[in-house]
Amino acid sequence: MAGKFELWVDKAGDYRWNLKAGNGQVIATSQGYSSKDSALNGIASVRTNAPDAEVVEVER
Repeated sequence: MAGKFELWVDKAGDYRWNLKAGNGQVIATSQGYSSKDSALNGIASVRTNAPDAEVVEVER
């Protein structure tokens, strides 16, 4: 099963989304967006900008 984006409205009235893996595990969570269109733009941005994103290890 492929991953999916789940979009919802939180208690404060902001739109949020989770990206879930095929097994149902949440692998990314969005910030709150004031409109549905903004949330959908956030999803589009992840789809466009992340497929070849490099992994950088940071020491803390």
